Amino acid sequence: MRKIAIYTATATLALTGCANADTSSPAPSTSVEAAPSVTATADPAATAALGKATAALGNTSWTMTVTAGSGFTMTALLDPPGGKGTAELTASGPNTEITVKSLLIGQDLWAQIPTITKDGTWTHLDMSRLPEGAEVGLRPGRIDPVDSANLLASTTDVRSTGGNSYSGTVDLTKAAGIAGLDRVTIDGYGSAARRVPFVAALDEQGRLATLTLQLPAVNGTTIAPVEVRYTDYGRTVDAEPPAAATVVEAPENVYRALGG
Repeated sequence: MRKIAIYTATATLALTGCANADTSSPAPSTSVEAAPSVTATADPAATAALGKATAALGNTSWTMTVTAGSGFTMTALLDPPGGKGTAELTASGPNTEITVKSLLIGQDLWAQIPTITKDGTWTHLDMSRLPEGAEVGLRPGRIDPVDSANLLASTTDVRSTGGNSYSGTVDLTKAAGIAGLDRVTIDGYGSAARRVPFVAALDEQGRLATLTLQLPAVNGTTIAPVEVRYTDYGRTVDAEPPAAATVVEAPENVYRALGG
């Protein structure tokens, strides 16, 4: 099963989001079980409703809460129209727990990283030094850490399950990144990553309320799902650049860890 990858640099763990469902089990092997085949065709009305809900995520502010088992929790306050957001990520293992805070305004990303950032200061990341696939949660041009719109746009079999609930399968490889899942983990799923079952629910206003991804089983063991909640639509996101005196540039080891 997946586990939290405890790296020598805790910044790597925090910024890449390598937090997983069961921290006491080995990492994925080649025996990842494919998702069950789905023969149902898409329901046009369901597809339209879900598409409208995900498109609306770019038009207002909202709060996202993501959990991936007991080892990963993230809460983000996001304002896509304003190009700003804040996030707090907690990743834990058997004897380790770290919390990383991040702040995005326009093209600038700052973070507070244990062992890297001193108390009361922020580490500034130069996004031009990071490859496209680097998973840093918040980032310019992709403020949603789950990349919800692209992820749900990958489904070709969405259908209504009653009321405001929907199900189908999504292709994890189509999203720019998924909070709680690093690219190595997704690639390790092989073809199973392309047909991952999901269930989603909309609120009474037709806005996305919840999304649950049931990840492929590994070695015959079911993996805890990634669960996402979307709340507080229209809330004010207070995000201001840190004072210049409190900002230091990210050290080289952070960029190396992220592939830059």
